[in-house]
Amino acid sequence: SHNVYLDAQLVAEALFNDHMAANIVLLGAAYQAGTIPISAEAIEQAIRLNGVAVEMNLLAFRWGRLAVVDPRRVDLEILRATRRAQPSVPSPGPGVRELIDSVGADGELRRLLEVRVPDLVEYQDLAYARRYVEFVRRAPGRTAIVEAVARYLYKLMAYKDEYEVARLHLDPSVRADLEARFGPDARIYWHLQPPLLRALGLQRKIKLGPWFRPVFRLLRAMRRLRGTPLDIFGQTQVRRLERQLIDEYKGLVERALEKLDGSNYDVVLAIACLPDEIRGYEAIKLAGVERFRQRAAELMARLDAGS
Repeated sequence: SHNVYLDAQLVAEALFNDHMAANIVLLGAAYQAGTIPISAEAIEQAIRLNGVAVEMNLLAFRWGRLAVVDPRRVDLEILRATRRAQPSVPSPGPGVRELIDSVGADGELRRLLEVRVPDLVEYQDLAYARRYVEFVRRAPGRTAIVEAVARYLYKLMAYKDEYEVARLHLDPSVRADLEARFGPDARIYWHLQPPLLRALGLQRKIKLGPWFRPVFRLLRAMRRLRGTPLDIFGQTQVRRLERQLIDEYKGLVERALEKLDGSNYDVVLAIACLPDEIRGYEAIKLAGVERFRQRAAELMARLDAGS
């Protein structure tokens, strides 16, 4: 027997533009690796009977199988899909350009900032992006640490709340992609289960049709209320935690950078990369936060012990 290594989330997002396909990709890989003692026909019939995203899940199962049989072909298809979906980065405005230039970065760090700073402006506003840049500037330049801070502070600051979901759904590139796949007359529906409604007892997703698009526009316009007393979505456990994690991560990085020397570079880099432990939504995200905090305690103890 041999191990099979597969980034199922990458396959799902590249080939289906939907992270929900990742589990079925893994199922296909596990079947092809011989670890599931039932037939492929039975698995595909179960997918059909389930009735949820049938075509996508059938394809995800088959791509998972192919990833074991011919991983190079899967890698090539991911590369093609990534190139097709690569967004064009608009030229930043003067205020954004000054923010990016203030870091004095080049190479990979410059590329990271040129994507993330404009996106944080759209996510909330220029002041929010400035908070991000000012912290990135504190990390030592031209190192993997500063690149990690640029990646993972952005990840924490750009958490997917109701305002951001609305903004992303209204992105013209999303509409263009759907029309390319299904034609210009395709009707679009959204299946959503906002945390606020779940906290009020709603236990299932609700189906929303084209009539909901003006509500998305309103939510997008309200994004600058994020984190203020007028933020109607910001009082749930997850939203409060997401805001708290930003300062928690900054505090960890600041403490680690104070102790940085030639003997503990790898430990400080691991601390800068800690948000990689946090994935998914709701319960999955909360479990990731627990791992984040446990790992942070271990790494900081190593720093304090001088190892």
